[in-house]
Amino acid sequence: MDILRADYSAAKANRLRRKRSGVPSAGAGADYHYRSEADYLRLMELARDMDRNDLLVGSILDRAVSNAIQEGIQIDPQTGDEGLNADLKARFWAWSEDRTQCDLARERSLRQMQWLALRHMMLDGDMLFLANRSGALEMVEAHRLRTPKNTTKNVVHGVLLDTATRERLQYWLTREDVDPYRQLNRVSDVKAYAARDAEDRLQVFHVYHPKRISQTRGVTAFAPVFDAATMFDDINFAKLVQQQMVACFAIIEERQLNFKMPSSGNEPAIGPQTEETDADGIPRTLEGFGPGMRIKGAPGAKIHIDSAKVPNPEFFPHMRLIIQLIGINLGMPLVLALMDASETNFSGWRGAMEQAKLGFHLNQMAIYERMLAPAYEWQ
Repeated sequence: MDILRADYSAAKANRLRRKRSGVPSAGAGADYHYRSEADYLRLMELARDMDRNDLLVGSILDRAVSNAIQEGIQIDPQTGDEGLNADLKARFWAWSEDRTQCDLARERSLRQMQWLALRHMMLDGDMLFLANRSGALEMVEAHRLRTPKNTTKNVVHGVLLDTATRERLQYWLTREDVDPYRQLNRVSDVKAYAARDAEDRLQVFHVYHPKRISQTRGVTAFAPVFDAATMFDDINFAKLVQQQMVACFAIIEERQLNFKMPSSGNEPAIGPQTEETDADGIPRTLEGFGPGMRIKGAPGAKIHIDSAKVPNPEFFPHMRLIIQLIGINLGMPLVLALMDASETNFSGWRGAMEQAKLGFHLNQMAIYERMLAPAYEWQ
């Protein structure tokens, strides 16, 4: 009877299909899939590490954000009165360009804050802006949203939700100086900020891009391509090391079995030495490998060096594919990710750019709706 039922074959397991973990048969909301706060924060930090240290990730992300924000999203009031429109625009422009007024830390203009907001949304998953009584905005990174272990309230990674409507009621933030390795056990260790003020206006602007109705927090855009992004740097580094090894100029010295060292003393070390013990318990000394070195073989042994093509012909198409996969998840076509249009013509470049602009516009709207419009209303 199971075979005769109308169903989707994709739901049936077989030996050739990868078994996916964390897939409950009864279904689950989006928050279920990042229910472990430790894993959620670790995913965020791993993405930040790739951004800091990897060759490709940070630069593609910067270009994706810069293409969307450019010189900053501008406000254009439409009240029906041209004089009032000009006055409102001038006042908001003066506030947004004065970093001592718009940034509580007195460091950034509103344009710079927009750029960082989109970057944090894509890299970390989300971030917050707190509207201060002074009229300035305070920027808060995503890792400060935490849930104490002793709370019994409906809190999802630092966001208190109404149990019936899922409306955001409060945001629970740790202090800046919290030890990342210290457990957050008590509610007193966080400070709660009401999502809206007494007049029901937003005073906490949560910048994130939900992909499901039941999603409370954002997830880094690098989650689907984490392995590809990590391995890209690993493969590239391995090829660089391989190329260094092949490029070395070496003199191979062969010795006869009855070779004896001169009585003048021990041979000088060629490179840095380390001691290693073989499986049979016999110790041996390893010396570093470098250009211009002399390789000494054991008496009676012959050493051969194989000089391969580095990189091999398949390397470039494979690496280009990885870059393309990473770029797709950030809305960046290959010509923009590589900053190179040599493999296409003008029509190909224009077609790729037109598709990319759709994504840039959606990112602009996300920043406008979740950060800029509430900030304008607050002002």
